[in-house]
Amino acid sequence: MKSRVPALEGVEKWWPHAEAAPKLGKGRDGSLRISANGTRSCSGGWDLRYGGVVPGAVYEIEMDVTYEDLDHPREMVGAIVTWGNKCRRAPVDRLMPEQTGPNARRLVRTVQAPPGMDSMTLRCFLRWSSKGTSSWSMPVVRPASVPRLRPARVCLVTGSLPRVHARQAQSTEDNIRFYGEICEQAAKAVKPDLLVLPEIALHVGALGGPFRSAVTIPSKETDAFASIARKYKTHLVLGLYEREDDAVFNCALLFDRKGRVTGKYHKVHLAPGEAHSGILPGDSFPVYSTDIGALGFNICMDSSAIESSRMVGLNGGDFLVLPIMGDHRADRHSPGQPIYSDDRWRAIMRVRAMDNQLTMVVARNEGEGSCVIDRKGDILAYNEGDLDYIWADVPARQPFRKHCGDCNRDTNWGQRRPHLYGPFVDDSNYGNMRIAQTTGQA
Repeated sequence: MKSRVPALEGVEKWWPHAEAAPKLGKGRDGSLRISANGTRSCSGGWDLRYGGVVPGAVYEIEMDVTYEDLDHPREMVGAIVTWGNKCRRAPVDRLMPEQTGPNARRLVRTVQAPPGMDSMTLRCFLRWSSKGTSSWSMPVVRPASVPRLRPARVCLVTGSLPRVHARQAQSTEDNIRFYGEICEQAAKAVKPDLLVLPEIALHVGALGGPFRSAVTIPSKETDAFASIARKYKTHLVLGLYEREDDAVFNCALLFDRKGRVTGKYHKVHLAPGEAHSGILPGDSFPVYSTDIGALGFNICMDSSAIESSRMVGLNGGDFLVLPIMGDHRADRHSPGQPIYSDDRWRAIMRVRAMDNQLTMVVARNEGEGSCVIDRKGDILAYNEGDLDYIWADVPARQPFRKHCGDCNRDTNWGQRRPHLYGPFVDDSNYGNMRIAQTTGQA
C-alpha cells in the first residue's frame, strides 16, 4: 500500500496527575528530556502527535534514548504508539528496545496503521523511579514494507490405529513403513509445509528399548524420512532415539524442504521411566528459522514443565512442535488405570499457545488429541482418533487486535518484569513441594 511520511503536528507534555509529573525540558539539539521528580509515583513524558497516517499502511519508527541512575531501564523508560485519538481503547503498539550502549537504547518497531486510523501519537515515558534522567532523540518515522507471508499448512501424521501397529511392530523398518506410507499419502493429498510425526516414531513397539534401537544421525533410518521431505518439498519433524557417541537422547529431528537435517531438539524433562534408564536429558531449547517461521520443540514430559514452552517463546518461536505420548495432567486424578481427559488435554494445549503467543503443533502417538492451535487459543484442527492425519492452515505471523486495541503478543511479552523472577531459576526452589514435605500432604 502506498504511503507518505506522517507529519509531526504537535509535541505535548503528559502525566497522569500533577503529583506524578516528571521534570521535562528540551535540549538545544532538539532532544526531549525527562527526569524523575523525586517521588516513586513519578510517571510521564512527551506525546508526539502525527497526522497524515494512511490507514493500513506500514511504518518504521525509530528513536534513541540515553539514561542515567535507573535501576531497571527495561520497564522505566519506553515508548508506545497510540493510533487515532487517545481514547481508552485506542489501538496500541510498543516500541522494541535494542541496547546500543551501557546506558543507551534504540527503540524501534515496524507497525501497521489499523483500519480507519489516520493519526497516531508516539508517547515516550519515564516511570516508577524517584531518581534518574533520560534524553530522547526526535523520532524517525518513515514508510516501510513487510514481506507478504502466506499461511503455513501444517500436517500431523499419527495413524488411526497406532496401538494395533505398536503391538505388531518388531523392527524400525516396520515403523518406517507404517509412518512413511501415511506421510506419503498426506503429502500427496495436502501438500503441507510441515509434516510432524509423534514421539519416538521410529521406535514404537517391541524393539528392545532405547539403547538397543537408537540410531545415529544421519542413518539409513533417518534417510527414509529425509527422502520424503525432499520428494514433497516439505519440512518434516521425526521423533526418534538418537545415539550420539556414548549417549542416547529422546530427539525431535527437523528436515528442511531439501531433506537436509537443519535442527534437532533433545528432550529436557525426562519421564520417570526415562530418567532412570540411562537416557541423557537435553540442556537447551533451540529455535530454528524456516520459511514458515521459527520452530521450537518440546517432547512429551516437557509439556508439564511450564518453563519448556516459555523458553521456546522467549527464544522467539512462532511454532511449538510437540511430539507427545500423553500428559499426566490430562489423565484421571485418582488411583487406577489412566483415563484420558479430552477437556483437560485441550485446556493444557490452548493455554500453552496463549501464554507464549505461538502456534501449538501437537502430534500424539495415540492419534486422539493431536491438534493445531493458534496463538489466540483457537483449535484449527483436532484428531478425534479416527484419522491417519490432520492438517490446518495457520495464518501468517501478524498482529490481531483485542477489544482494548492491544495485540496479545505485545501485552504478553511487554508486561514482563524479569528482575522479579529470581525464584524461577533458583536451583534450590521446589515450590509448594516444600509444604508437602513438612505437612505430609501430597
